[in-house]
Amino acid sequence: MNNSKITLYVVSCWIFAAFGGLMFGYDIGISGGVSAMDDFLIKFFPHVYQTKLHAKENNYCKYDNWLLQLFTSSLYISALFASFFASKAATKLGRRTTILIASIFFIVGAVLSAAAENKLMLIFGRILFGIGVGFGNETVPLFLTEVAPIQHRGAVNIMFQLFVTIGIFIANLVNYGTSMIHPHGWRMSLGFAAIPAVILFIGSFVITDTPTSLVERGNEEQGKSTLMKIRGVSDVEAEYKEIVAACEQAKQVKQHSLKNLLKPASIPPLVIGVLLQIFRQFTGINAIMFYAPVLFQTMGFKANASLLSSVITGIVNVGSTFVSIYLVDKVGRRKLLLQACCQMLISQLAIGAILVTSLSETGTLNRTLAAIVVLLVCTYVMSFAWSWGPLGWLIPSETFPLETRTTGFAFAVSTNMLFTSIIAQLFLTMLCTMKAYIFFFFSGWIVVMGLFVFFFLPETKGVPIDSMVERVWMQHPIWKRLF
Repeated sequence: MNNSKITLYVVSCWIFAAFGGLMFGYDIGISGGVSAMDDFLIKFFPHVYQTKLHAKENNYCKYDNWLLQLFTSSLYISALFASFFASKAATKLGRRTTILIASIFFIVGAVLSAAAENKLMLIFGRILFGIGVGFGNETVPLFLTEVAPIQHRGAVNIMFQLFVTIGIFIANLVNYGTSMIHPHGWRMSLGFAAIPAVILFIGSFVITDTPTSLVERGNEEQGKSTLMKIRGVSDVEAEYKEIVAACEQAKQVKQHSLKNLLKPASIPPLVIGVLLQIFRQFTGINAIMFYAPVLFQTMGFKANASLLSSVITGIVNVGSTFVSIYLVDKVGRRKLLLQACCQMLISQLAIGAILVTSLSETGTLNRTLAAIVVLLVCTYVMSFAWSWGPLGWLIPSETFPLETRTTGFAFAVSTNMLFTSIIAQLFLTMLCTMKAYIFFFFSGWIVVMGLFVFFFLPETKGVPIDSMVERVWMQHPIWKRLF
């Protein structure tokens, strides 16, 4: 099974496809920074700008404005709906065409938001961008999982998350630069999103469709030759047979993929896929990433210092994702998730404790404590980046049987978008009401997540993607009761 060479062509397929992740990351990173830029606020949200100016700023309530939150969350709401159309497209048109469609939406969305003259144009650009995110996030992780050789599947799939973190990091650097350019710095921030989108567009002509997707759409011969091409060897008979068998089985049940999600083979990955996404948002990571600049300003860093500190967290984020690429196929998925729960819990509790005891509503933290908080945010981001970050995409993309793979994964993606938008919409309001206690709120969730992984999540490293049912779910002490 494991006889495959890693060819230059297959690596270029991985890298081009992973640019879909870079788009998503760039966007997560850019939103928080843009919505803290004065020129942007003056143009679209003058009311927020006025509130921000008031001398006795309340640390926790600076940016609490639902329209401003809508600027961030409109993208996720449109991505949520788009991921279901994307799952249909990925099945009917193939993975490669769906990635192409995503890149087109990205380009148009970036151009529109950068050229926005009023709130309507701005939000409309965000919505188109969100459709791109829905299509990209649905298809890229599936693409990577299907073209990856089994012994490197975890590492290849994590390239998506690696590119997400690189996107966030680039966005932080861009915001750091454009925040000094007046009055159109924010336009540059939003418009630069078109660059990775164009690369993804070009890439979608370079990459191949996945063997699974070709066979599934009846192109057996092409599927087999593609498999040889991406494996770099001519003897692919065993793997090819597995794919064909999975496609045959999928054909017999394909008609009602929503109904099939409730069959025993799909229930465990569905429950796990959806819960991983919910838990992932309730680790508090997006809260920290979206609003790192705002968060650091709250702790009394000045505007540029706070962008700088989010650059630091960005570097940690990218670096730690490499740890995951290295370890995921060696130590497995479970251990990474459980270790991270402990590390995140300690960091969150400590951040909460420092803020509750030392940060008043209008004061700032002293330098030592502020530095400790940045350090704790780093240990927190670090553990998330080698576990829940990448594995939240990997596990749902490798555990569904083929007949429900695109639909099941669409449920995971849309759950992610739903809860990302809920958190984006609520976080600033929660920060304003709960103050520093919000960190204890997230800590409680981390305990729940750890218990869930411990009891319900089996190890899937090294298991062929089409043998999950027999080798994983039917062997699991809890899930086997379904069969």
